[in-house]
Amino acid sequence: MKFFRYLFYVFLSVGFSVINASAHDTHADATYLANEAIMVTNGEVKVLFDPLFGEGFDTYPMVPAAMRAKIMQGAAPYDGVDAVFVSHVHGDHFAAEDMIIYMQTHKSVYLYAPAQAIDRMRSLQPKDISIFDRAIEFKMEAGGKPIHKSSDNIQVDAVRIPHSGNRWHIENMVFRVTLGANDSVTVMHMGDAAVDDVHFAPYASHWAERQTDHAFPPYWFFGSLKGRKILNERINTKTSTGIHVPINVPRNLRISKFDYFSRPGESRIIPLRTKEPHE
Repeated sequence: MKFFRYLFYVFLSVGFSVINASAHDTHADATYLANEAIMVTNGEVKVLFDPLFGEGFDTYPMVPAAMRAKIMQGAAPYDGVDAVFVSHVHGDHFAAEDMIIYMQTHKSVYLYAPAQAIDRMRSLQPKDISIFDRAIEFKMEAGGKPIHKSSDNIQVDAVRIPHSGNRWHIENMVFRVTLGANDSVTVMHMGDAAVDDVHFAPYASHWAERQTDHAFPPYWFFGSLKGRKILNERINTKTSTGIHVPINVPRNLRISKFDYFSRPGESRIIPLRTKEPHE
């Protein structure tokens, strides 16, 4: 009798493992940390966008203290991070001191950031300058050609789109990142991009060459016809979730049909793309 009971439990264990593995193999996850900070996970590949910042300006949510401590320590679920992306140097997106500490602690993590962010880190003269061996700098002039970087399990394409208000002096990068060796999930983090198609149109072929499964635009793209047209027709994304949402969510956004992040810890499922037999 004990033998049959043992077989029953083994069956249940294996069965649930198969179910969980199957479910895990069908989607990636995007988890909101705060403001424009997001963690995207696809299988064993994990990246962070704008995770370490020190200012909310009494307007935007900060990463909760306990969550921030886990990120810095690399405690689950923030363990095994492959790369960190920084969109631009503003204080509600980037803290150079914290990034230095993070890179010194996590010696296999790569940093993808605009030159202004790397320069700010260098200006602090960290003792361990080897962290810059893992810092991938994006130095791109206004209107410059897209930049492509790749590793074994991450492909990165970036263009410089001016900061909202058409502030060209800020190196705001729009990162399109494909996670996983099988190219099954592509996400786009837009930083504080300005809402004007005059900045996006010159990169028509760039947007067309790879579809984005899930984009993360600043929420103000939802509030104008120009912004919605960029999301729906220009950047070639299947769906979008707004970020940079104030603590006091604007009423027009709350009552709209648009999807957005506002509560640290909430997440979205991103279905994996399956390749056609001829691909």
